[in-house]
Amino acid sequence: MSQALHPMLNTAIKAARAAGAIINRASLDLDLLRISTKSSPNDFVTEVDQAAEQIIIETLLTAYPGHGILAEESGRAHGAKDSDFVWIIDPLDGTTNFIHGFPVYAVSIGLAFRGQVQQAVVYDPARNDLFYASKGRGAYLNDKRIRVSKRTRMGDALIGTGFPFRKGDNFKRYMKMFELVMQSCAGLRRPGAAALDLCYVAAGYYDGFFETGLNPWDIAAGSLIITEAGGLIGNFTGESDFLNQREVVAATPRIYGQLVQMLAPFSRVIKDVDDDTHPTEAPKTEGGEAAPAAAAVDAPRKKGPVRIRKADLAGAKDEDSSL
Repeated sequence: MSQALHPMLNTAIKAARAAGAIINRASLDLDLLRISTKSSPNDFVTEVDQAAEQIIIETLLTAYPGHGILAEESGRAHGAKDSDFVWIIDPLDGTTNFIHGFPVYAVSIGLAFRGQVQQAVVYDPARNDLFYASKGRGAYLNDKRIRVSKRTRMGDALIGTGFPFRKGDNFKRYMKMFELVMQSCAGLRRPGAAALDLCYVAAGYYDGFFETGLNPWDIAAGSLIITEAGGLIGNFTGESDFLNQREVVAATPRIYGQLVQMLAPFSRVIKDVDDDTHPTEAPKTEGGEAAPAAAAVDAPRKKGPVRIRKADLAGAKDEDSSL
């Protein structure tokens, strides 16, 4: 890697590669896997998820024993409970793909400091692709700087998504969104690992992405990689409060505005009415330029850094997503 990396990012990369080695070894003999379901059908966990998570947590806490942990399989059982630093971990995003031998899955590790994501790693062990970013220092794939695409028209855009899969998900609502976006873009894709989907937007493979039902560990790392690559990410109304809203849209600045216009009517977010009303402000790209006005559709609150409240993190350990 050509540029000097932040020590915490280096530790995250070491942890992600160690987890990736466990995943790659297990992928050679999938018939031996022990698979169980979580709280609902189609929601799988394997011994590989658990072993990968364990080695990530051990690596991180050996280097930073005073840090907090929010991990998909073990929640906040490890690490310091009240630290300003919280590692947000998905040890195997795309478990359903993995157990079927479909090679689209990833390790996702993000570090939040006082609720703001500062370091991010998403590692694709099947391709040995390492996406990473430090706040303010750009986004990279392996040792090459990545940027979102330059496409501006939805009609030319390739959009990624994730389908609902649990009993109780609102399939009818999703199908309306699917139909609307599908008829407006050049193509819609659903590989099945949200962490990689976000990185694909950052690298310019997709021009945008949207999904419902995601948890913080699915999107924390990818959210920083997106913004450091010059893209925008928010909830369906275009606001930056998305990590705990179970809906996310990410895209190039111009495509983002058009996706928000389409998806805002489907948002589950209840808008806060503050006494001190802030003027609507469009999200900014990495370079500081304002996004198109459409990106601020139905956004009554001032945009700020993405913040993860500790109370939200503590309650985030519910159902999995992006399998």
